[in-house]
Amino acid sequence: MSTQLPSTMESEVSNQADVESEVKPQMIYRCKKCRRIVASQDNIVSHERGEGQKCFKWKKRTGDATNGPPECSSIFVEPMKWMQAVEEGNVEQKLQCIGCNARLGSFNWAGMQCSCGAWVNPAFQLHKSRMDECRF
Repeated sequence: MSTQLPSTMESEVSNQADVESEVKPQMIYRCKKCRRIVASQDNIVSHERGEGQKCFKWKKRTGDATNGPPECSSIFVEPMKWMQAVEEGNVEQKLQCIGCNARLGSFNWAGMQCSCGAWVNPAFQLHKSRMDECRF
């Protein structure tokens, strides 16, 4: 005995298969100096964008009144095995590439403020200027 699906159900099943087959390009981040992979899109910890200059202390404000939302100059990631300073049990430290010892960012278990003004706790910050973004 064979069962057949109604035509509307068949089209829904085929549409779901089409949606699942569309794969978004994965972003990876590499050290600019030695090209070692230091993070991927799956490791990124997202945060809500801050209000820019209003969020900083007076000493840290530049006086530039930008109209648009501020752009983040760093990414925040979850702690990873290559972060030797984290493995050693430090509370805050610089993050260096395990391949070439280039400084990629820093971390602080108590949190850090992003360039957009938002606070991220705990913070494992990698500077975009020290890494290459690659899609594959």
